[in-house]
Amino acid sequence: MIARRIFLTRGIALAGMAAFAYPFGVRAAQEDFPFALSDEDWRERLSDMEYLVLRQHGTEHAFTSPLDKFYEPGVYHCAGCDAALYASEVKYDSRTGWPSFWESLPDAIGTSTDTAFMMVRTECHCANCGGHLGHIFDDGPPPTGKRHCINGVALRFAPA
Repeated sequence: MIARRIFLTRGIALAGMAAFAYPFGVRAAQEDFPFALSDEDWRERLSDMEYLVLRQHGTEHAFTSPLDKFYEPGVYHCAGCDAALYASEVKYDSRTGWPSFWESLPDAIGTSTDTAFMMVRTECHCANCGGHLGHIFDDGPPPTGKRHCINGVALRFAPA
């Protein structure tokens, strides 16, 4: 009876530790990117929220970005390095609270597997500086069927 209690107690403790660790996800090894700065330089260059999202894989709150309902012609650039990422022609209202696009500009983004919060998702980042942008889902409109769900704080808009 005592052996069973010890087994159950230790089993529950181990399961709890695993569940606690899992939400932090497993990130791919850091790549080398064409545009690279030291952590100190990134902190000086970016606002606190930009740093949280772009460098620490954070997420802004839904429906807080002015770019969510913004539809002027132009190009969306990385807030970290100013690389062009998305054309305004592929932006659409996904009703999720974040700016959404059905495709990026060619070779503008990279992807990795994100396992945070006990989900498997496709994380997307700027191919030039590695800044975290958001995630790509398979519930977007034609012609790609993809939804690039992007943190507005990770973007800067340049009018046409």
